[in-house]
Amino acid sequence: MRILIIGGNGTIGKVVASHFNQNDEVLIAGRTKGDIMVDIANSKSIKAMFETIGKFDAIICIAGEAKWDDFNKLSEKDYYVGLKSKLMGQVNLVRIGQNYLHLNGSITLTTGILADDPVIKTTSASMVNGAIHSFVKAVALEIENGIRVNVVSSGMVEDAYEKYKDYFPGHNPIPMKKVLNGYVRSVRGKGNGEIIRIYD
Repeated sequence: MRILIIGGNGTIGKVVASHFNQNDEVLIAGRTKGDIMVDIANSKSIKAMFETIGKFDAIICIAGEAKWDDFNKLSEKDYYVGLKSKLMGQVNLVRIGQNYLHLNGSITLTTGILADDPVIKTTSASMVNGAIHSFVKAVALEIENGIRVNVVSSGMVEDAYEKYKDYFPGHNPIPMKKVLNGYVRSVRGKGNGEIIRIYD
């Protein structure tokens, strides 16, 4: 398979890319480093990336940002960070990317536990994650050419525990192997419109 991984140099992305690299042709896209540069908050950048690299069997996105802060400190502009990057960035990857997938290809998006179990300072991030879950369920009903669209939603991963543990008191860190298997299930399986939750 030919697989594009957006965010393949991040904490989760590195593990996912390393796994698929064993048996597949993997191309990594990133905002600052990778085989090709892309800013998913900019649909023109997404289009230019696909025009350059051609067709794939699978697209995996493990990228996108959202502002974390107290609700009463979040401005309208702060909300637009997540709306433009993590939400519309991934929506546009599906909208544009479907045209660069082979028949029966797949697209895997990424959210997180905040969609179902928010913690403080995550009003914007939780909102965006929940919206992506609804988008995936809806787009799966209409997308054509046998393309499947799923989303992997993980709890706080082990490799990021030290950085984020104070935000997630009492949460169990998720082993990276479990998270990886969510992406494998989405790419290798037959599910469509699935929210693949990995919370414990």
